[in-house]
This record gives sequence, structure tokens and C-alpha cells, in this order.
Amino acid sequence: MKIKRILFLLVLSLNFNSCSNQPRGKGLSISEGSVSKGSLENGRRFPYRGSNFKYFSFLSYTFFNRAWVHSKVLDISLEAYEEMEHTYPEKNFLLMESSQEKGGRMWPHRTHQNGTSIDFGVPLVKKGKARHLHNYFGIYHYLMAFDEDGQTGLAKNISIDFEAMAQHILTLEKAARKRGMFIKKVILKIDLKDDFYKTPSGKIVKRKGIYFAKALPKTIDDLHDDHYHIDFGFL
Repeated sequence: MKIKRILFLLVLSLNFNSCSNQPRGKGLSISEGSVSKGSLENGRRFPYRGSNFKYFSFLSYTFFNRAWVHSKVLDISLEAYEEMEHTYPEKNFLLMESSQEKGGRMWPHRTHQNGTSIDFGVPLVKKGKARHLHNYFGIYHYLMAFDEDGQTGLAKNISIDFEAMAQHILTLEKAARKRGMFIKKVILKIDLKDDFYKTPSGKIVKRKGIYFAKALPKTIDDLHDDHYHIDFGFL
């Protein structure tokens, strides 16, 4: 029993050490194929956490190794978080699944195959103040449910902060354009788009023509209420 306990603690220690707060990977990143049939070469792994964001799941990060992206997508995302820290200093954002180290099929996602896709957890607000209820759900975050007004039944008066989400998307688009990329597609539950576009920054997103999926199969639609999926493309 003592040997088993030592081995368990050793494995646990190795996994915690693998939750690096620095990016991993080197060399020229290459995204082959498409988001739904592709691969990734010389990608970068996101830091597990930064000053205003964290990766949502220890299991996804260490055991499933799903925090890899193209090097430009990493730079885009980190620059956007840095800018959002000035805009929303009280918020801690949630980074969710991207790709595996070599890309390829990643169940249950239909995309995320070539290092240019990222899921971002929706930011939450209660009476004008940031709330971080979902930052501690780990892999179960994908099971969160929001109604058509962006309200969650888990806690009273906590809802999606659509303005902060729109600001984040605008910031990502600006950082992407600087690197010869752009936001190719955003997937958000269809019923939530009206509230998103009502916000000041949401109106700018719409005016800029950043593409949001217009129709989704019901299963896919229902899964995209707790996060917004972004595919980046190369100009």
C-alpha cells in the first residue's frame, strides 16, 4: 500500500508539473487541411493560466492534451487577453478546448483538427459585477445550460456578459489582422445572438461582418450556450 501511495503521489506530481504557465512548443507552425479534417505541426500549448485567464480543466489539459494551437493563434489569444485585462480588470476569462498536439480528430468535436479553433467560456455577470461561478466546473463546464436570455438556473441573477464577450471577439479580430489572420467563423447558440447583437460592442461586431453561424443542428446548437467557438483563418 505504501508503494502504491508513493507511485500515486509521483504521478500526481508529474501531472501538476505539466500544467505549465508558459507556452510549450517550437518551430514553424503549420496548419494542414481544414478545421474538420486536418492536422497541426509544431503547434504551441497554451499556458495553463495567465494573469486574467485560466484553462478550464486539469483533465483536458494534462490527460487529453487539448490545449494546442498554431503559434499565431496563441499570440492572438494572449494579446487579446492582455488587452482585455485593461478593459475588464475584474474579470477572469475561461479558455476551453482547442486542438491536440498533432491535431486530428478530437471527440466529441467535429472541428478543432488543425490548431485554428478555440472554445472560449462565456463570461458571466451579476448585477453589473463579474462572476466566476463556472471557472471551477472543470470538464463539466460543457454541460452548463443557459436559456434564450443568457440566464443560468444554477445561481440566481447570473447571466452571460454579452458586452464583454463582444469586446473579446473584437479584440481577437484586431490581434488576428495584425498577424495575417482573421476570425473566420463564430458559433454561438442561435437564440443568444439577438442579445449579443443588442450590446454596443455586439453592434460593432455585426457591422464589421464577423461571421456567426446562421443555423445549426439542434444538438450542436444546444451545446454552444456555455461557450463561443471561434475558427481563425489565414488571409
